[in-house]
This record gives sequence, C-alpha cells and structure tokens, in this order.
Amino acid sequence: MSAKPAILKNPIHFLAFGLGSGLSPKAPGTVGTIAAIPFYLFLQHLPLGQYLLLIAIASLVGIWLCGQTSKDLGVHDHPGIVWDEFCGFWITMIAAPSGWPWILLGFMLFRIFDIWKPWPIGWLDARVGGGFGIMADDIIAGFYALALLQAAAYLGGVLN
Repeated sequence: MSAKPAILKNPIHFLAFGLGSGLSPKAPGTVGTIAAIPFYLFLQHLPLGQYLLLIAIASLVGIWLCGQTSKDLGVHDHPGIVWDEFCGFWITMIAAPSGWPWILLGFMLFRIFDIWKPWPIGWLDARVGGGFGIMADDIIAGFYALALLQAAAYLGGVLN
C-alpha cells in the first residue's frame, strides 16, 4: 500500500510534506520551494517584525513536524519532507525587494545553497539528526541566500 494516503491524512505529515508538494516524484525539494512562494506572496506584506516572528514560529514548529514525520516514516530527512524548504525560502526573502525578479533570484539562490551545501551546511546535514538536523541545513542555506539577495539589492540600488 502506498504511503501517500497516510501522509495526506495525517496533519503533521501533511505539513511536513509541504501540503503534499513533497510527494512530487521528481525534485521534491524544488517543488516544495515553489509551493512556498504563494505563502511568501501573502507574508511579504506583513511588517518586518511580524514576518520574522512567523518565520521563527514556523521554523520552531518545523523542528517538531519534521522530526515527528521522520520518526514515523523511519527515514531521517525523507526527501518528501519539505517544510524545511518552506522556512529556508522564507528566510531568504526577509526584507527582499518586491517583484517577481527578486522572488526568482531568491528561489534560485536558496536552491543553489540547499543543493550545494557549502560549509557548515553539509557538515550539519551529515552529523545532526532529528528535526533540528532536518531544519538546520535549510535555515543556514536560507541565511546564505538572504545575504546574497540583499547584496544584489544593495548593489542594484548603488549602481542605479
């Protein structure tokens, strides 16, 4: 029997699997990041403090969601668990300039860091278990992508 119905029926797994986006048979992390974009379109209008608070809450809840789902499935960091991608992308987009070019650049930067896993992302990914380990590498990838996105925005403003 397929695990899909159980994942879709269990609210913890459903959220950890990015509202089902992690069930994509190809590139679930990329599909999960794409699924985070509509939520970002809503969140981007919040005052910065509220945006940061929601990301912090989503990340802390994500530690539990991803850890519980990983435990229930018996697989550490199952590829379908993409709540970490949601949070990592939202971190990337903190105080980002508005517009689709910035969303696309943020998406690409986050995916590059999430896949490439430069130090300490790869180190954490290989050595830290549980929900914290699942979330930590994507959170750091999000901060790396955030730094480059903000640098691009700054340079774009200086050069114009």
